[in-house]
Amino acid sequence: MKGGIIMARHSNADRKTSPLHMLAADARHALIADWLTGALGLAVRSLEPASSDASFRRYLRAAVPGTTYIVMDAPADKEDVRPYLKVSALLADTGVHVPRVYARDEARGLLLLEDLGATSYLARLQAGADPEPLYADALGALVKIQVAGACATLAPYNRAELLRELSLMPQWFLARHLGVAVSAAEQALLAATFEFLIAEALAQPTVFVHRDYHARNLMVVPQANPGIIDFQDALAGPVGYDLVSLLKDCYIDWPRARVEGWVQDYRARLGRAGGPVGADDMQFLRWFDLIGVQRHLKVLGIFCRLWYRDGKAGYLADLPRTLAYVSECCRLYAPLASFGEFLDARVRRQLALANERALARGTDA
Repeated sequence: MKGGIIMARHSNADRKTSPLHMLAADARHALIADWLTGALGLAVRSLEPASSDASFRRYLRAAVPGTTYIVMDAPADKEDVRPYLKVSALLADTGVHVPRVYARDEARGLLLLEDLGATSYLARLQAGADPEPLYADALGALVKIQVAGACATLAPYNRAELLRELSLMPQWFLARHLGVAVSAAEQALLAATFEFLIAEALAQPTVFVHRDYHARNLMVVPQANPGIIDFQDALAGPVGYDLVSLLKDCYIDWPRARVEGWVQDYRARLGRAGGPVGADDMQFLRWFDLIGVQRHLKVLGIFCRLWYRDGKAGYLADLPRTLAYVSECCRLYAPLASFGEFLDARVRRQLALANERALARGTDA
């Protein structure tokens, strides 16, 4: 096998009595341990949780003599690893740093990946690191993705997908989380706002879109920083999407003036590389802001769904920041003014109470 994997064969009896199986918390854990030690012949010393995400995937860190690997566990009845493998190859072709794939078992939803470490951009930034060099690296990688990414091979970020995402906000955020019953006039306002945002999104130049290019999915690595993860849902879509995911991150925020400076710098870098930059800085900033509203409305719905459907409470704390991004753009762009008034009157003051109520009552709230 490639990548310096250390091979060490074990008998079936050895595997059945190994600490990996003795400590197995579930059938998938035992399956993974058997795959690593049996099919791959690795001398695994430990197999520990590395991270999880907002899907059914989870990640385990396998330690072998001299190195570590990451195992992606994506049960085949719930996840499909083939999109990950496809997008991984496309991104690797652009020269950005994605985890190398050392082994795969597509039928059982198992991948053995390069370990990019445990330090995300978010962790480093929250610890007080200077954001400038980190974002310079992230923006440089994004230029490569948007200029060299083979987006023609990806499904389009089309009207149906944009509307499906926007529809999560009234369903999960307004109705389920806030308990807001919208009137007929408010329903019409939501529909008109969504149509406006979809039209603006479809008017942007199309590029390779990671879809979750933010501080939790960028890893600080010593070479070819950043390491990029969680890209399997990539589509061909608006040029502003990944940029706003990074600079208006749902997990960490920056002053508007600093964000605008980064956007202008990025536009200049993208233009020098031959990417689509629009007529001027104002048009590019409009693209950035308005696709951000679409993304953040979607995220409001997803974060609430993660709580009510999946029992993941940690995302509720990020709802106020996400809503603030939407409100900011409603003040900046006249076509969103009425929608901003709706948020001020019916939503913003309800959010803190809704968060408290949801956590107090549990997933049946």
